Amino acid sequence: MYLVLCLTICMASCAKNAPVQDNPQADTTAKATVYFTSDISAEGLVKIYKALGVPTHGRVAVKISTGESSQSNHLRPELIGDLVRLVGGNLVECNTAYGGSRSTTARHRKAIAERGYNTIATVDIMDEEGDMRLPVADSSHIRYDIVDSHLANYDFMINLAHFKGHAMGGFGGVLKNQSIGVASSRGKLYIHSAGRSTTQWMSNDQDGFLESMAAAAQAVHNYFKQEGRDIIYINVMNNLSVDCDCDGHPATPRMANIGILASTDPVALDQACLDLVFNHEDTPSDNAQPLVDRINQLHGTHTVEYAEQIGLGTRQYTLVKID
Repeated sequence: MYLVLCLTICMASCAKNAPVQDNPQADTTAKATVYFTSDISAEGLVKIYKALGVPTHGRVAVKISTGESSQSNHLRPELIGDLVRLVGGNLVECNTAYGGSRSTTARHRKAIAERGYNTIATVDIMDEEGDMRLPVADSSHIRYDIVDSHLANYDFMINLAHFKGHAMGGFGGVLKNQSIGVASSRGKLYIHSAGRSTTQWMSNDQDGFLESMAAAAQAVHNYFKQEGRDIIYINVMNNLSVDCDCDGHPATPRMANIGILASTDPVALDQACLDLVFNHEDTPSDNAQPLVDRINQLHGTHTVEYAEQIGLGTRQYTLVKID
């Protein structure tokens, strides 16, 4: 029998290790369900996918990050392989908008082979043949979302993200994996610039960038919530560096691995992961403070707050332990 732990949400900007406070809307706001396992293994990943109770169908895309180098903390093939084979999915990625090992399709395919992803599934670089536009519900910054053209080939997406810090967004989870991660190279620049450019880096509007990520994530979510399609979300909380998998030389993680979380609500899922970081009980060998500082310095929690504001999901959730 599942052990159910109900958590009310504290504001993500609350002081570290502060007790969780009752939310005055808790009795009237519907909560999302977020599943949790401390078993970070191939078996644990399959188990939490099954706990969601949303079977895949049709052509399945499993969105991952293939990592900038062998030293990056991307999710390894041996961890994700059983799940990918179980659902018969393609691993999907897109090229980056900065110079590196994944900036062109040729270089990216070389990196994919070096990381071993070809051994578990077909890997689709979704912007290999260009991009397309998705409508956005929130056009405060971006007028549309520029995504990989191969996205149209899929009926179902598993957004399989590595939760960690990020040098520009503060943190990366399923919202980043679905916005920057599904955008084409031009689309990435469009989001980073808060809708001002598709050809150059413009990073002097931090909140605009974070809000653009939320709007782009909503566009992809809405696309997969059309008739005949669906999407689910998984965050793996291991190797919790302050740096993203796009960093080829990330900082060594200062905190211990936590577990795997999953939900049908991306906002609730990223919020649950943030709460586990911000309410972490530190020890000398298990210290969340560097990651907390990275998130706070870049106002990272605003992405989740804004995603809730525009209707992508809720930050209210119930945490269900499946161990």
